Amino acid sequence: MDGPARAEPGTRSAEAEFAQVRAVADAICYEGYLLYPYRRSSPKNRVRWQFGILAPRPWVEADGPVPPSVAGAAESWRQHTACLVEAASDALLRVRVRYLQVQGKRVERRVPTRDGEGIWEPVESADLGGELHLSFDEAVEHETDIEVELADLLAGERTFPAGVPGGEETTALAGADGEALRVVRYRRPLAARTTLSAHPLADRPGAHRLSVRTENTDDTVPPGTPRDEALRHALIATHTLLGGEGVEFVSLIDPPAWAAPHADTCRNLHTFPVLAGEEGTRRMMLSSPILLSDHPQVAPESPGDLHDAAEIDEILSLRTFLLTDEEKREARATDPRAAAILDQVENMPREVFARLHGAIRSLEPEGNSAARTSTSTPVPAAAEPPPDGDDPAPARATTPWWQEGGDEGISPSTDSVLVAGVPVRRGHRVVLRPRARGADAHDIFLAGRTAQIAGVFHDVDGSVHLAVTLDDDPAAEVNAWYGRYFYFRTDEVHPLEAEAEADADADADTGASAPLVREPSQHAKQTAPTRPHPGAPDHQPPGLATAAPVTAVHDRLRDRLQGRPKT
Repeated sequence: MDGPARAEPGTRSAEAEFAQVRAVADAICYEGYLLYPYRRSSPKNRVRWQFGILAPRPWVEADGPVPPSVAGAAESWRQHTACLVEAASDALLRVRVRYLQVQGKRVERRVPTRDGEGIWEPVESADLGGELHLSFDEAVEHETDIEVELADLLAGERTFPAGVPGGEETTALAGADGEALRVVRYRRPLAARTTLSAHPLADRPGAHRLSVRTENTDDTVPPGTPRDEALRHALIATHTLLGGEGVEFVSLIDPPAWAAPHADTCRNLHTFPVLAGEEGTRRMMLSSPILLSDHPQVAPESPGDLHDAAEIDEILSLRTFLLTDEEKREARATDPRAAAILDQVENMPREVFARLHGAIRSLEPEGNSAARTSTSTPVPAAAEPPPDGDDPAPARATTPWWQEGGDEGISPSTDSVLVAGVPVRRGHRVVLRPRARGADAHDIFLAGRTAQIAGVFHDVDGSVHLAVTLDDDPAAEVNAWYGRYFYFRTDEVHPLEAEAEADADADADTGASAPLVREPSQHAKQTAPTRPHPGAPDHQPPGLATAAPVTAVHDRLRDRLQGRPKT
């Protein structure tokens, strides 16, 4: 195994180069690390570590190989970044692999024994002089920096160690009453490697396909090991930064014409690379388990990381501010990062909080949304009138890619896909059967429920997801108005039509009548919410759905500031 190559004296350091993308990389590293209300007792903080997991291979593949995709939420043993780079012959490549290592925090109390020596006994919590201490898993951030000349990679792939050793530290705590406590923090060793390779593109001098593969090489964790223990041997939130001297990377999202065929051959596993740094530059790439756009940035109005980038900072800050004193006490004892978030919210100046209310970055042209054009795709200018005096055909507006019809050949509302041998599309009904492992925790609670398909969506990695609304969800119509759906893979649903036909065939063998077999399905169709409901809104969201959450937060904040008693 190789060791990291060193840059020549006077070259720019990796720390200085990657500093400008540090905020975005940290947001990826700690996304979902701890969620509001930041307490250990909260159910959402009991199942942790959701992105960029590279666990030991024997444990991961206990139920079979992991399906290849760019999805970073899958628990895998490897992560593969493939991208395009234009580089000089003497180019120097820098790669930084970042991840978290799970660190257990165990509170122990000294219990006396007959011999007077005493033993240390683990406890879930302990109150020492009014200060609460909780047993809870933390994480330690690690970085592996690699510097290697491109010429060396063209001669053959290079492999570098990326793991870290384990360790243990003990902090003694002593109470005024003589009670003895201690906090033990421990980490398991991580075995990992990163392999780099490069291949020139035949039709583009100076252009190369670059590959970065990071793997967990631990073979000591057997199948069947509990998840919490297996992840102590895993790399968590793994992501990769790429830069260097004399290199310019190529966007895989919006490649130039010459690069488009080569971009299609870049196969990324459980991560996806995007251009990073200032807009318009091509000196760095960030390969993330969470899909991003080119040149991602943290909003300048955001005062600090709340570990939930999908949430609105203003609402999350308000709700955190309104936690009770007992809730805040538990949150502070849960994790130092939770304590830092509480300090940030409680000491936030008024002018900083006011900026969280929102900012206008750009304004779309007024008028019908169907006539709006994409800012990233210019509309051809009108042509000069032909010599015969006939008016040219009007310039055709370009539909933005995120709107229906914007991606040629793909239409979620009319596309169909085969599920259990049955073609299904929008309007068809299915039974939800999420995977036993690797599925979203919330999806597991929906197992066995029936739902209606709202659209067939194609992911960037070629996989297909079905957007559905639950038949027995009273808010289904409102959610459909907003475009909020549950998403399932095709192997996580089963068509009701297929089940009905199978039941009919079985009853034909036993002499049962078909109407009785189809009765449950017909009953479900009659009792399910209609689509669309006659009273469903066409252009405006329901007033109560919009006003109620805002009013509730306003009332709680007013009561807190005015010292009103709780009701």
